[in-house]
Amino acid sequence: MANGDERGYRPIGDYAIIGNPRVAALVARDGSIDWWCWPRFDSSAIFCRLLDAQKGGHFQVEPTADYQSTRAYVDSTNVLVTTFMADSGTVRLTDFLSVRPNRTFPENGDSLASVSRANRIFRLIEGVAGEAEVAIRFQPSFDFARQPAAFQPVRGGVRATDGKSTFVFNCPIPLSSTPGGGLEGRVSISEGTRLWLVLGSASDHDSSPSAWSAEDAESELSEALAYWQDWANACTYQGDYRPLVLRSALALKLLTYEPTGALIAAPTTSLPERIGGIRNWDYRYTWLRDSALILEAFHSIGYHDEANAFFNWLRPIWFRDRGGLKIMYTIDGHSPLPETILSHLEGYAQSAPVRVGNAAASQSQLDIYGEVLDAAHYTYLRVAPVPETWTVLRHLADLAAAHWTEADDGIWEVRGGQQHFLYSKLLCWVAVDRAIDLSQTFQLAADTSQWQKARADIREAILTQGYDEKLGAFTQAFGRPVLDASVLAIPLVGFLPATDPRVLSTIRQIKEKLTRDGLVQRYLADDGLPAGEASFVLCSFWLVDALALSGQGDEARSLFERVVGYANDVGLLAEEIDPVAGQLLGNFPQGFSHLALIRSALHIARAEMYGPEEGAKSRAERAPQLAEAGQAGQT
Repeated sequence: MANGDERGYRPIGDYAIIGNPRVAALVARDGSIDWWCWPRFDSSAIFCRLLDAQKGGHFQVEPTADYQSTRAYVDSTNVLVTTFMADSGTVRLTDFLSVRPNRTFPENGDSLASVSRANRIFRLIEGVAGEAEVAIRFQPSFDFARQPAAFQPVRGGVRATDGKSTFVFNCPIPLSSTPGGGLEGRVSISEGTRLWLVLGSASDHDSSPSAWSAEDAESELSEALAYWQDWANACTYQGDYRPLVLRSALALKLLTYEPTGALIAAPTTSLPERIGGIRNWDYRYTWLRDSALILEAFHSIGYHDEANAFFNWLRPIWFRDRGGLKIMYTIDGHSPLPETILSHLEGYAQSAPVRVGNAAASQSQLDIYGEVLDAAHYTYLRVAPVPETWTVLRHLADLAAAHWTEADDGIWEVRGGQQHFLYSKLLCWVAVDRAIDLSQTFQLAADTSQWQKARADIREAILTQGYDEKLGAFTQAFGRPVLDASVLAIPLVGFLPATDPRVLSTIRQIKEKLTRDGLVQRYLADDGLPAGEASFVLCSFWLVDALALSGQGDEARSLFERVVGYANDVGLLAEEIDPVAGQLLGNFPQGFSHLALIRSALHIARAEMYGPEEGAKSRAERAPQLAEAGQAGQT
């Protein structure tokens, strides 16, 4: 690999994620941190070369001579090691963010000093063999590259500020200015050398910030390794594909925000679904749908604390908003900023626009009621009842019963007008079905007559208006004979068994008409945006699930292995895959993709132990078989 900072855009799959349950950064294979928002996932970016190769800042460590590189996470952790092999020597770079286990910080301005201590980037440069010169390039781009950085030498390094935010870069070698407005230093690293770089926030008024000692940094590394390994050890899945399942769980953990219990969809914004396209969205928020599905994935492999934290986050939001829940929130429970375009950034690989905020926050998406009720149903039945959430859940079931007949914007957040989307009706059915079961099982106060009527009415509507005999499939929306991969959820949520003839016919039609080069697209229909997107990873895994549950295990396993074959070298997936170019596209790493990988591995395990699923089952009802198959390792 040629060195230098004029290297343009790296493929999305070239990145790995480091972080903690508060903030995350993306590191390219060439040792460049090209994305880091601080102090939260949804804050402005300190480094954003990911979205503009020239204006966006970065923090890079790489040899000055040509080299080859390999990388891997340390065991089952989120500590990343990149090894650079040049002709003269081999250098190892270890990257991680500090962790503060079992410590939470208030969400107010007075807590920034405490939060910053939990959000420091540590980079360890080690000489492995021979000797190689290494370049260290530090160029912050405050506020999405809208504010220039001013530098001031301090003890043990340099202070960088834009007048609002201040960071201290502890670096033991001299740094000089570069034409691009950053700093650079060079140092020869010989075998046995250990050189630490530390970056973190500091107070504007701290005229003499403390330099980190090597002993301090080594302690942080030990703590980070222990934290992640302890968390990974709780994973109950022991079947085939365990490394992929565990890596997916670790990636999902990096989408959690411990101070509040929220979960984000992805840590990035505006990575395109097609190079040069405009389907570039900000995913650094908490979708109720995505969160509920992530919680189910966590539950299924032994992680339960995240669910309690999420419902503790949701409950006060519901009371504050008096039941008027939105489809998404910021990680502290507020509405995202209005969607704006950062026109000064050219976008990843010239794929403009770069968006901050998300206009879909104002959409109506009726499926969220069912997603939340389904996650709660799983939590109550498989983990422990959470009676204090019943007021919220009962209200969501009432909303589903009252509004299921309405058109909405659907799971895919189309911008071409509301329709009577089948998936939305299906999840309203889930909402009332799960509420009825919870009320009866745990004797929770409710007048279930309205829910029972709605459940019967929705079922009748889906079976009579949602299935098109001529098409031979359940359709995207009532009265619209268009295929949509979201209907693969019908057997997953227990509406019909996967062996039902209508479900089997739907599976065949989706395989025939929505599959491209072996991967599944969401739909082929006008959605109010320019056409053109890659295959959606979640949908391909949905097809794996449907195949497994219907007894087509060999085909399910084959498709699963095809999809995971597109994961990058450290096991991470984006939102979409270009099956022709083999390229990962969309925001990265994507929660949808990794929760679906976990679920599909479990469904394959269950199918090979128990055979096809003849009767309809909810996720909670299916859970014992999934758990047994996953823990037995008989996949």
